[in-house]
Amino acid sequence: MKYVSLTLLFVLLLSTVGLGQEDLKVIQPQWVNFTDGPNALYKYQAAQAFELLHAREEAVAQLQTLDDWKEWQKQVKAKLMEVVGPFPEKTPLHPEITRTVQKPGYRMDHLVFQSQPGFYLSGTLFIPDGLPGKAPAIVYCSGHALEAYRSVTYQHVILNLVKKGFIVFAFDPVGQGERLEYFDSKTGKPTIGGPTKQHSYPGAQAFIAGSSQAKYMIWDGIRAVDYLISRPEVDRERIGITGRSGGGTQASYIAAFDERIHASAPENYLTNFKRLWLTHGPQDAEQNFYRGISSGLDQPDLVLVRAPKPNLLIATTRDIFNIEGAKETGNQLSRIYAAYGKPENVEMVEDDAGHASTKSNREAMYAFFQKHLRHPGKPLDEPIDTLTQAELRVSPTGQLLDTYPGKTIHELSKELAVDGPEGSLSERVASSRELSGYREPAPVVDRMMTGRYQRDGYTVEKHLVKGEGGYWLPFLLFRPNEGSTEAVLYLHPEGKAADAAVGGEIEALVREGATVLAPDLLNTGEMGDGAFNGDSNFGGNSYNHWFGSILIGRSLVGLHAGDANRLVQVLQETSGKENIRGVAKGAMSAVLLHAANYSDAYQSIALIDPMISYRELVERKEYDPSLIAYSVANALPYYDLPDLLENLVDRNPLVIQGTFGSPSESGSLLPERGHLEKINYVQTEDPEARKAYLKQWLQP
Repeated sequence: MKYVSLTLLFVLLLSTVGLGQEDLKVIQPQWVNFTDGPNALYKYQAAQAFELLHAREEAVAQLQTLDDWKEWQKQVKAKLMEVVGPFPEKTPLHPEITRTVQKPGYRMDHLVFQSQPGFYLSGTLFIPDGLPGKAPAIVYCSGHALEAYRSVTYQHVILNLVKKGFIVFAFDPVGQGERLEYFDSKTGKPTIGGPTKQHSYPGAQAFIAGSSQAKYMIWDGIRAVDYLISRPEVDRERIGITGRSGGGTQASYIAAFDERIHASAPENYLTNFKRLWLTHGPQDAEQNFYRGISSGLDQPDLVLVRAPKPNLLIATTRDIFNIEGAKETGNQLSRIYAAYGKPENVEMVEDDAGHASTKSNREAMYAFFQKHLRHPGKPLDEPIDTLTQAELRVSPTGQLLDTYPGKTIHELSKELAVDGPEGSLSERVASSRELSGYREPAPVVDRMMTGRYQRDGYTVEKHLVKGEGGYWLPFLLFRPNEGSTEAVLYLHPEGKAADAAVGGEIEALVREGATVLAPDLLNTGEMGDGAFNGDSNFGGNSYNHWFGSILIGRSLVGLHAGDANRLVQVLQETSGKENIRGVAKGAMSAVLLHAANYSDAYQSIALIDPMISYRELVERKEYDPSLIAYSVANALPYYDLPDLLENLVDRNPLVIQGTFGSPSESGSLLPERGHLEKINYVQTEDPEARKAYLKQWLQP
């Protein structure tokens, strides 16, 4: 009986402890008006994209005459060069045929050339036997197969075209085939994953440095045409291009920029941005142009700009690239081709399939090239003898970087970052505001309290406030019982609860008399882990959110900075303090640096283990992908994070970093120029020492 009583007492004690436990979540599962917070970022990005795309649709609807369309094409050409260019100058290709393989009915010239100095491209020229004279040639662009054109699916198309008398040049996109940039030399296997990651990992650095993965891949294609027309077997007036999936992306891009391509047939790619945002959302690095949507461009423009040259859109009804968008693109194309009096030069075929090549679509493509490259024949899809990987090997080891002292996308981006931004400090700060897409926050119009806990000496309140896009941001408000002497905005990349525990750094500030507001900004805490996490996902942060922000010209940093300054208004109201302080940890330091530069409300800021600089992010071959969300595309030609810190030196900022380096080394946030003596720079990893420095910084 005594044993039962003790057990019952223990159960009651556990129940009492459970009842007293704090739940620092602001949003409860049954609150249906708020539970979609994890998708709020994507939905707000999409809403902005739709607004921009609607404006373009209205403009296109007004185009009636051929002169109208020609003016539109002129504008599109200029915009495409603005968002992608300028391209490098054309330099000698230095082509090298590494070996020739003869097969029944055709031969393969395996070759390497330099699309720009030190940037090597591998490919294979398939030449039919017995050509009566100069023959039509087709550039074949590979989709996201790790082996590139050596994929059995792509071999089938290539060799069918060769059987029909076409010369075909298939090349390895960077990051695929024999052009892997992150791989183990001993095994030849990738070290960071397949093509999607091989593209997006260096592609993100290219964006920050002021270039793009698309730019380099388009230039490879343009130089592939240069090589083709240098061959005596090729009729330069009869050049075509095709490719499926990621190859469809490349084919669409290259044909839009290179007028020497007479006939284009992209497969399983073209839709429109509206339908893309409504379904899978923005994809890999090379599929996004810098501010493409905000510049007034949409996917149909890639083909509209080519009219009246022949184009075939190849689609499937269950593709990841939405069929409705493909049909809408086809409808726009029919209008411009009708205006040119060449309706027969644009076609669209579709088949009921997923993201796949089908026999009927392939035969439509063969017939299209036979017609428009003036090379008649039967368009039947024939069986082929699959080639082995050994037969298709171009370089001795199967990876170019093992044999050729070539550059990578990372190294090209690093070269762009060498000189750093120019201009005065005020000009660099002004550039940061424009490039980040920051918007001045409107006055707070709606917020609500959802709960409160009493702790020893202070309370923890749970609140929601409407952010820029009408979404609700959760935040915790820590109030000292004895009244507030200071007010602090506390930003953490893991969200409001990361340092909210008893004995944590937030409590240390509260016990010094500070009212502290700690939020979950979009994509953090309760607003994180949304449904939109594409294949480009690394470390819990999706590149694809960031690529979406690039398309619409609204960086996540700029959006966060606007919401941070909206929360400053709440903090001013709740604390009664006009001047506040800001604390940011890790990569969230980039947000605070931007926010504080655009608001006079900040008396001072403290950065703990801050993101060093965008330049350092580009210079590292291997970097932490979670930092990408806190970077700004195209920043480095115009500004960097140390510039933003330098502009705040009169506010006596505090920087606390670990002991990995000294302030004079490149591993610190300190500006290379300016008033270093005004920055309180501390190196320590000791938690208690960090709290002590924060307390000291907090004193008036």
